[in-house]
This record gives sequence, structure tokens and C-alpha cells, in this order.
Amino acid sequence: MRPSRASLSPSPPARSLFPPHAPRFPAALRLPGAAAAAAMAMRQTPLTCSGHTRPVVDLAFSDITPYGYFLISACKDGKPMLRQGDTGDWIGTFLGHKGAVWGATLNRDATKAATAAADFTAKVWDAVSGDELITLAHKHIVKSVNFTEDSNYLLTGGQDKLLRIYDLSKPEAEPQVVSGHTSGIKKALWSSDDKQILSADDKTLRLWDRNTMTEVKAINVAMSVSSMEYVPEGEILVVTYGRTIAFHSAETLEQIKSFEAPATVNSASLHPEKEFIVAGGEDFKLYKYDYNTGEELESYKGHFGPIHCVRFSPDGELYASGSEDGTLRLWQTTVGKTYGLWKCVVPEEEGGELAKARVSLPGTAEEELEDLTSENSDSIYSSTPEVKA
Repeated sequence: MRPSRASLSPSPPARSLFPPHAPRFPAALRLPGAAAAAAMAMRQTPLTCSGHTRPVVDLAFSDITPYGYFLISACKDGKPMLRQGDTGDWIGTFLGHKGAVWGATLNRDATKAATAAADFTAKVWDAVSGDELITLAHKHIVKSVNFTEDSNYLLTGGQDKLLRIYDLSKPEAEPQVVSGHTSGIKKALWSSDDKQILSADDKTLRLWDRNTMTEVKAINVAMSVSSMEYVPEGEILVVTYGRTIAFHSAETLEQIKSFEAPATVNSASLHPEKEFIVAGGEDFKLYKYDYNTGEELESYKGHFGPIHCVRFSPDGELYASGSEDGTLRLWQTTVGKTYGLWKCVVPEEEGGELAKARVSLPGTAEEELEDLTSENSDSIYSSTPEVKA
């Protein structure tokens, strides 16, 4: 029987104890009126996940498991971290890389993790114990790692312009190598039930057949690709470059639609139900769009630096962002909904009028709460309180 996540305790050298300021602050959202009015009245109150000391450059969620779902983050501090996905609670830190970690991923049931780093290696980890399982040597910086659905193979890509496929049951064996990219690979993903591979270098997207190891199609884009996300339901590829958020068929690379953001976009993610898109970039802002119409629904500053990565959770209830400022933040898809650490309380009417909307966070002064709830959608959450663990 698999050990409970709650029973895990970090044990050197595979894990390290989290700093004493572990961010754990249940957010009790006090909203006026009925639920619909409450959602309209409330501002985003993110959960801030500290611990990294350098920019957070990549993140990924697992699927939903019997233990919930999980979140892994890649950081230039060389110490990828594993967290509970719906709360941001820290579980452990994977120690072993000797350079910046550029990519990180979890397999579907969150039993394994993989990381890509500037120390010319990709590593596979036991995500339950934190133990390093395999180190895969490369000839240059590794930027991307991705498991097959059965977790038996790992796809890597990086600055040496080569795709590599490792059989994890035979880690000592030479990998299958796919050449064809003309510049460093930024992202490489399995697609179509692991029958195809999607990859991106500077300004080119490529589709590969896994069986023949040949290129099926390549298309050029106007600017350098900053991110790529594969959505298996509907076979959609989400790509960002410049200010563009583009959606392509993952099976043919034909473009479906595209949106333009007000500033350079570094990452975008499509909601599992294909209702919304979230995007973040160089202006420190997060944007939320209606996927069908392209209408901007929300925008707000939630970081103190450019946003490098955003991803929806597997249930679509929240999305995570990672930034140059060294933090991850978790945001509600539906503001004011009771979920995870967010608690929605609709106060009674006072004197015939609805009670004032308030955000109550344990250990926080009333003045801070007043400031937080009065912030408009364009303001930086500079006073976001944290409760000491």
C-alpha cells in the first residue's frame, strides 16, 4: 500500500526542511450578497508559496490521485519543490542538481518526478520518498522533460537541439535520438496517446511520428516561442510567442485561433473545460480570457516580477503562476468559491444593507485586511499577509 502523503518527513540528502516561514494561511473570504454577487464583488486573494530563492521558471500539476493532486516547480536555485496542489503546502525539495533547473514534471499519479537542468542532466525522482532514481547525462543544458502516460519512457530536449527518448526500465541503455531542430529545444511533449511528439525551438513548431522517428510537419512562427502546452482533450496545442497566444491542432499543427495580449506573454494555459485561458508575462500581470470569444475577463498584478509560467490545476478550480520574484501563487478560477484553503462566508444583511466584503486571514491586522479588500484589479498584492507556520 502506498504511504500516505501526510506521513512523509524530509530526510537528507533527498529532501531538506522547508524554511520556517512556510506559507500556510487559510483564506476566509467574507462576501456580500448571494454567491453570484459575491463573486463579482471579490478580488483575487492568492495563496503565496515561498521557499525558492531564484526565479521560478516552470511548473506542472499531476493528475488527480487518491491523495489529491500535486504541483512541482522548477527554479534557477537548482532545487525543485513538490507541493500539495490545492493548498500550496510544501511536501519536499529534490536535492541533487548542480545548476539551474529549467523544467520539471510529474507523472500522472505523482509517484515520479523528472527535472531538466543546466548541469547537463535530467533526473528522475521517486516523488513519494524524494529519492533520486536515475541521472541521465546530456551534452548540453536540458530544458524539457516529459513522461509517457505509462511512465515507462522519458522525453527530453535542450540546447543540443536533439530530442532523446529514454526507456526508464533500461536507464543504462542509449536513448533514441531524434535530430532536426536547428536551434535549442525549449519544450518537448508527448501527444496523441504517446504516438506523436510535439516540440518547439526558437521560432519553429515540429510534429514527429514516434514509430518512424521522422518529422511529420513543421511550421514557423513570427517570434521566439516562450511556452507550449498540450491539452489531450480535443488535441489542442497552446503556444505563446511575443504577445500572441495561439491554439493549434496537436495532430496537424493547423492553427485554430489566436489572441493578442497587451504585453509580451511568457506562458498560457487552457482550462480543462476549455472555458478560459490564463496568461502571464513581462508586465507582471495575469490575464484571464474567454476561450470562445477572446474577451478579457480579468487582469491583475500578482507578482513583483515577470511571470514565467502559468498552469491550470487538473480540476480547473485554480491556476498556479511562477515568477521572477521567486514565488508561486495559487489563484481561484471562480473568485469567492469555497475550495482548498479558501473559505466563502456570506454575511447577513446589516441594517437593511449587505455587510461589507472582507478578507479574513488568521494573524492579520484588521487594517491590512481593509487594505487588501480595497485593492483594485490592477494593484500589486504587496500587503498579502502570510501566517508563520
